[in-house]
Amino acid sequence: MNRYREGYIDVKNPFHPNLVSRINFSAIDAIFFCTKNTIPIIDSIKEIKKPILFHIPVTSYKNDIEPNVISKRKIIEAIKQLSLLLGKDNVVVRYDPIFISDKYSLTYHIKAFEKLCKNLDGYISKILISFLDDYKNVRKNKRILNY
Repeated sequence: MNRYREGYIDVKNPFHPNLVSRINFSAIDAIFFCTKNTIPIIDSIKEIKKPILFHIPVTSYKNDIEPNVISKRKIIEAIKQLSLLLGKDNVVVRYDPIFISDKYSLTYHIKAFEKLCKNLDGYISKILISFLDDYKNVRKNKRILNY
């Protein structure tokens, strides 16, 4: 919010950290947030005078996979608050990435997805899903994921 109040944000290029672009909020049409923890922005959301869209990843994994993520209960409550503030079409949930293992079976995911849908019924109009891509960083963590 400090950056929004100042009117600009400096963004580092993730592939070339020395390249920094300044984005002026007066030159943008909308703000897109993608975060699991929306709680810090909720109280300030009404200050933003641009259209806002949230994509919020929600998975049912335990702390063994996502040790630094706030509780799913808190994430879901925050989604409900955002939906009431912004409208259910501006809050999209992503149930991803899905991977199948002994601990996180297909049955486990079906039950978790059904529970998520039930908890968010009436608050959102879309849930996107995707499956884990097999790429270098995923293979590095294969032991943790146990798939």
